[in-house]
Amino acid sequence: MSRAKTRVPSRERRKKIIKAAKGYYGRRKSNLRLAIEATTHAGQYAYAHRRDKKGDFRSLWITRLNAAVREHGMKYSEFIHLLSVANVNLNRKVLADLAITDPAAFAKVVEVVKGVKNS
Repeated sequence: MSRAKTRVPSRERRKKIIKAAKGYYGRRKSNLRLAIEATTHAGQYAYAHRRDKKGDFRSLWITRLNAAVREHGMKYSEFIHLLSVANVNLNRKVLADLAITDPAAFAKVVEVVKGVKNS
């Protein structure tokens, strides 16, 4: 019966780690022990920051909306409250995109909201 050697699978595992560490500084890209540690930490940061990115984009949308709404003489918080009162179901992402790409349409949304405020 032939012997099963682990040379090929173990080399593939090492190559996978070294490939993932490509571009790292110093021995972290070539020394297996350091590359394993570096790629593990990089994976943890990537995982956390994928979740942070969602909050970062929300902050960006809010900033853009605040700037766009103030041009129409309102505050952001007042605008968001009146959107819910007016039963306008547009999220911050869509509203921020609308404010940048189509200011005329955004102005109509603001007018609808102002109409609710006055009545």
